[in-house]
Amino acid sequence: MPHLSVLLADDDPAILEGIADFLIWRGFLVDCARNGQQALRLCQQNRYDVLVIDIMMPGLSGLSLCEQLRREGVTTPFLFLTALDQLDDKVRGFAAGADDYLVKPFAMDELACRIEALSRRVSRQQLRLLRYGPLEVDVEQQRATRNGTPLMLTPQGFTLLRHLVSHAPRLISRRELEQAIWGDTPPDSDALRSLIYQLRSQLDKPFEQPMLITRRGQGIGLQPVAESG
Repeated sequence: MPHLSVLLADDDPAILEGIADFLIWRGFLVDCARNGQQALRLCQQNRYDVLVIDIMMPGLSGLSLCEQLRREGVTTPFLFLTALDQLDDKVRGFAAGADDYLVKPFAMDELACRIEALSRRVSRQQLRLLRYGPLEVDVEQQRATRNGTPLMLTPQGFTLLRHLVSHAPRLISRRELEQAIWGDTPPDSDALRSLIYQLRSQLDKPFEQPMLITRRGQGIGLQPVAESG
């Protein structure tokens, strides 16, 4: 069986290190995050088989992280690993979009088994599509179409379009887009300008009505247009 990639997020460094060491020993590929914001950036940059997330983290909580990822179309299986053991806590976790819930303290072997089971489960949103007018973005397959015409996008170009569609018609600042694509280490060159040019060549040039708009000092976004045909 191929190695499973797991994102593990917990604000307690001792717990984070202990779980990560065990999962790596069991053959998992593990990325670690110390808070919700860092976990969000990693999810926007990488694809994981399972997300294992603490609920009570400073800044962006695990619940808020799960809700935001589901809004953006991320369907990766999500397991809450938390000390919150009341029924109401579990209800809130599943309502936020979680697939599983494990209360601390727990057996490491049980955690590993749950991760493996989640990786095999067909998500209820596996074919989740984001739509905006004539645009259709298949998050799982990393494909996008306009009026049924495939858009030939690089992985970074797809991430840019997905972020724009997820927040349309809101204008998004260059800083927010750069963080969504590259995290805290954007390239020194004007890579975003190049990505926008590449996206426009696929999204707008073959069609009569442009969708991609830029407003100086405000940001970049998508404007609604009628579906043709």
